[in-house]
Amino acid sequence: MVGGRPARLPDAVRVYAIGDVHGRLDLLRKLEAQIEADIAARDDGARPLLVYLGDYVDRGFESMGVIEHLCGPALDGCDRVLLLGNHDAWMRDFLDGQPVGPNWLRFGGDATLLSYGVRVDFKQPEEARIAAAQTSLVERVPAHHRTFLAELELAFALGDYFFCHAGIRPGLALEEQGELDLIWIREPFLGWEGECGKVIVHGHTVEDEPVVRHNRIGVDTGACFTGRLTCLVLEGDEFRFLDTAPGPQPD
Repeated sequence: MVGGRPARLPDAVRVYAIGDVHGRLDLLRKLEAQIEADIAARDDGARPLLVYLGDYVDRGFESMGVIEHLCGPALDGCDRVLLLGNHDAWMRDFLDGQPVGPNWLRFGGDATLLSYGVRVDFKQPEEARIAAAQTSLVERVPAHHRTFLAELELAFALGDYFFCHAGIRPGLALEEQGELDLIWIREPFLGWEGECGKVIVHGHTVEDEPVVRHNRIGVDTGACFTGRLTCLVLEGDEFRFLDTAPGPQPD
């Protein structure tokens, strides 16, 4: 809701907002196939726009494949926006030599390293093994993958919607939001009941089902753990979901 009325997009555009992929290239391909089928079934002239909400890497074992896939062209006939997630930022910063290694490896970065053929020697002291992993990863990551990470956007706004990875800092204007909050925040955003003039569409916080509130829609359904990668479909003042869970999909 925006100002007491349903949020809506501009006419003749349909948005597909895709939640956290986390190295699950298999699920991403499956969901994109569903999106293509949905587009084909709704030949209404609306221009499809895919918004990927970030966290392409870590935890799942095909992070390299996910990045390579997203470095390719968008789905046929679609525009595309690729947003930055906190795990993508960790990888970016690790490649740039910043001291994020211990946290990154502890929360899924080890799977990303393996996808590039880098094995961490846990017999080494932490400082030495992180330095070795950093050197090896820099050698193995293609230049276009680093460009991909560097060019990810922090946020995107369209109509009555504002898309970002994690959420916003309540009380701060949307144009003043910073990277730290946009890719990391949970509270006080998740419990916030206020409005900012747009509905926030985000991932980052895993829930069993998509979360729909008057001021936000969360679409992270823990794909790397559950096998369910979720996509929010927006058109006009309506919304629905697609996902990769087994069984029939909603109309």
